Parts: sequence; C-alpha cells; structure tokens
Amino acid sequence: MRGGAVCFVLAWGMALDAWAARPEVIIDPGGVPPAALQAINGAVEAITRLAEDQDGGEVSRLRRRAYDATVSALETQGYYTPKVTLEVGEDIGGETWDITIRPGELTAVDDVSLNFKGQIAQPEFTGRVQALKQDWPLDKGMPFINESWRNAKADLLDNVSRKDFYFARLSNTQATVDAENAKADLFVEVDSGPRVRMGEVTLVGLKRVPASLIHRYVQYTPGDPYDQDLLDEWQQALQSTGFFRGAFVTLNRDESAQKVLPNGEVELPMRVQVSEAPARRVTTSLGVDSDHGLRVEGLYRQNVVFGQPVWVETGAGIDKDRQRAFLDVYLPPTRSGYKDSVGILYEHSDIEGLDNRRVGLGWKRRQERKAAGDSRVEYETQWGLTAAHDKTRISGAPGFEVPTLVATWQWLRRDVDKKYDPREGNLVDFGLGAGVTLDKGERFYRSSLRAQQWWPVGRRDVFTVRGEVGKVWSKTDRLPQDFGYRTGGARSIRGYRYQSIGLHRGDAVIGAPALAVVSAEYTHYITEQLGMNFFVDAGDAAESFGGMDIRLGYGVGLAVRTPAGPFYVDLAYGQRDKRLRLHFSLGIAF
Repeated sequence: MRGGAVCFVLAWGMALDAWAARPEVIIDPGGVPPAALQAINGAVEAITRLAEDQDGGEVSRLRRRAYDATVSALETQGYYTPKVTLEVGEDIGGETWDITIRPGELTAVDDVSLNFKGQIAQPEFTGRVQALKQDWPLDKGMPFINESWRNAKADLLDNVSRKDFYFARLSNTQATVDAENAKADLFVEVDSGPRVRMGEVTLVGLKRVPASLIHRYVQYTPGDPYDQDLLDEWQQALQSTGFFRGAFVTLNRDESAQKVLPNGEVELPMRVQVSEAPARRVTTSLGVDSDHGLRVEGLYRQNVVFGQPVWVETGAGIDKDRQRAFLDVYLPPTRSGYKDSVGILYEHSDIEGLDNRRVGLGWKRRQERKAAGDSRVEYETQWGLTAAHDKTRISGAPGFEVPTLVATWQWLRRDVDKKYDPREGNLVDFGLGAGVTLDKGERFYRSSLRAQQWWPVGRRDVFTVRGEVGKVWSKTDRLPQDFGYRTGGARSIRGYRYQSIGLHRGDAVIGAPALAVVSAEYTHYITEQLGMNFFVDAGDAAESFGGMDIRLGYGVGLAVRTPAGPFYVDLAYGQRDKRLRLHFSLGIAF
C-alpha cells in the first residue's frame, strides 16, 4: 500500500543484465467499481508483458501506451473525464509504475432514439415495434457502458430478426457522448428488410430413416411466416429422437432460391440436413458393488426396423442375485416430448431367502422438460402399465403365484449444480402405484416419496441429507415382489446386508407395507478427486410406521470422483447386528 490508497499489484519481474524487466504496477483505483478496475487491470497487464526483454527506449513508449490503455479502459466503463497519472519509480526489483486514477463523473444515458424502417414499419407491426422500444434496456439515467450498449444493440437486432424479418440489420447506430456534462445520446436504426415466409422443405442426409420422421416434427404450411424459435424447436426435436447424430433446420438464403412475392415479401426454402446415427450398436458393461458382486450386462440396439421410425433394444444382465433379459421397442418422441415404449421382460432374483421369477409385458411413457427461462430445474414424469406373472418362493414358508396388472406414475424434480456429482441443490421423487390381481380381483396400492438435499461447505466439502418414506395398502399377501419395501445395503442403511430389513416370514425377508429411511453424510475432499465420508443412516421397513424398530448404521468411508460419478467405499457399523460391513458403490446415493 502506498499513501494509504487501495492498491492493486499486477505483476513484477527481476532485472536481467542489460534488458528491461517487467515493471511492478501499483494502481490506486480512486473508487472505480470492480468491473472498471478489472478492465484496467487487463489492459495494463497486456502492456507490462511487452516490457519484458525490451530496451529502455521501447519501455518508455510502453509507459505511454499503459497510460492510454488506462484512459481507454475507463471510457469503456463510462468514465470520459478521468484524471490519470503514471509515475515511474525504482525499487529492489526494478522499475515501478504508480498509476493513480480519479475517474470523474460516470456518464449516463440522456436520450434514446430507436428508428425502424423496412416492412416492420408497416401498420400491422405497430404493436411489435412498441414492444421492442419498451424492451430496450438502456433507459434515461442508466450508466452508459460500452458492453451494455453493445449487448443492447445485439439483443434488439436478434428480437427483430428471429421472427418474420430474417434479413434484418442495423443500418445506423451512434452514441454521442457529452463528456463535460457526463451525458450520452443514443441512436439506433434497424432496417428489417422484407418479411420472410417459409417455402418448400428440402431434406438432405436421409439414407435409412424414412422422411415421415422429419415431417412428424417439421410441420408447417409453405407460406407461413418465418419464426426462428420454430426452427430451433424442430431441430431440438429431431436431435432428441435418437435417430440422428446431428440435425440442422435452416432457411436457404441463396439468391437463386429466393422467391419475391407480389407484396414485396420474400419466400425462402426450408432445408433440413441430418446425419444419421449408426444402424446398429452393441455395448457391454462390467460392474461391481458390495450388494450384488460382479455384474455383466450386454445391449443390442437396432435403429429403424422394417423401414419404420422405431428402434429396438434387447439385452441381458446377470449378477449373483439377479438375472434378467428384455426386449423393448421405442417409438419416436411425440411433438409434446412424450417418449413411449413397449417391452417384455423376464427377471429372476434371489435375495434374503425370497426367490422370485417374473414374466411381464409393459408400456411406459416418459417426458422430460426444463423449467421456464434460464432455470436449471428439470422435471421427469413417467407413466407405466404392466401385466405380469410372478412366481414367488419363500424360504421356510409357503410360496405363491400371482398374475397382476399394475399402473404407476412417477414425478421427479431435479435442481442440482451437477447431475452426476452434485454439491448444491436438491432432488424430489414422488411415486404412486395401483394394481389388481387378475385371478381374484384383489386390489393393492402404493405411494413413495424420496428427497435429497446437498449443501456445499467451503471450497470442496459437501454435506447431504436424504430421506425416503413409503406405504402400501393391500388386503392380499400375494403382492408382486417389487411392490413391498425392503431396505439395507450400500444405498440405504449401511452396516446391514442388502435388503435384509423387512418383514420376516419363514427364513426369508419379504417386502413390508411401511418404509422410513433417513441419512446424513459429510464428505471432506482432501484433493479435487479424493475425499473422506462420515455418515449416519437410520430407518426400518415394518408392518406400520408405529411398529418400526429403527436400525442405525454409521461409519466412515472413502470418496473418489470419477467421470461416471463419485465412487464410495464405506466401512459401516450396524448397531443392531453389532458388526462392521464394507460397502462400495458408484454414483449418487439417490
């Protein structure tokens, strides 16, 4: 600090023989705001880098350039009458530059004149012109800053050119600054050009995918007014189908393709260019966790089946507890974003004495959407209808067979900073289910609610709390295996075997009508990738909430960040079982 001023040290260098060193620069900002100081910093630092390895004469010229750069940077921030001094000194490290700033009065907008010509000036667009003027962000009295001026002009042109007026341009812009009185008068003239209408569509890049898929989303009547928001919507819809690596929806603005209409408007052909995804894809994966051991999965995907715009996925997976095979047929998303699929499934599981074999046929509809504006909130909604036959064997007790028809609905709200490794935000998942046994007409119902919240602590650490409650209503004991609640294991209550907490029947653990689980965890990251976990889990699955006998598990663990999400290795003590268990898993707990 010099003379008690608020100073900012940019850089300094050591003197080298006969060559000039990089000077140490100290700035007394004189009360300029952080944005202006940052601009000055960047401008002066670029020049001090040039001072290295220069002779004395060149360094003298660079001092003048540093002064001029400071003044120019202040002008970009609205200070047009600054007083700037640059004093040269010496210290043990070499030459110093002391820059003192007295910024003067900040220039404000005084008058704004927005002028429109071209077909947008016709009476039918009077309302739109008025809306454009009302949305202009630089009103009288606001600071006149170059970046704000530039952004305002760009936004105005974008708002004109995105709808109807494809050829719109800024024909004249001017900012007249009265530096002595710290006022700026602004003038912008937009030439909209002719109104543009969308002509016939040309498809480019189709090989196997039928043209009907394109027309499923790109729906308009030739002659409709141009609307860039529609083009963007169609492009996004095509890219989300899974049939294309890329899709581009544009207007063909070549002069040879333009058609001038009698009223002076112009019609431009539409162009849809796509790059198709591979016709076939085979993937395999290996996984391992403490609940199921080694897991092997394989998947085959076929795009376009019998010339129809659908894709088929079939695959199988196996681990020590579960085996399954499936075949799913996916329809292209609807214009509203619904993704429908139908499929068949065979699944076998044998966990905690409960052996279940299922054959099922189901339909599923899924919708993903974002909240309005720039919000990071995402929503997923899923509907399902499944007809299944379960054959259940219970160790030490009679088993049963049951055919069922089950309808489900699930709603998920996601508000996190990172989808696969969040540090801040929350997830909420709510589900409902209703079913009936097809042989006896017995009804059963289910509801569940899961939530998780993350809080960042310091620069790296994370504290998270998660919870889950669920309830089943039924007058039959022949419930499908996945309708009741069991808990315990790496992603629920650590310190206990996987799904070992539930109702005891014979020598097995079966699903219970009521579930409640809560967990708190703190992760301290030693480095960006490696951290330590400290956690407490508690909960039970029982006949009723009032009859719960809470199991408690707590311990410490290791957290490693990977591209697929955090990998956890936890050593947990189950207080009820009075023993330590090692759990490891990949991905977020929710």
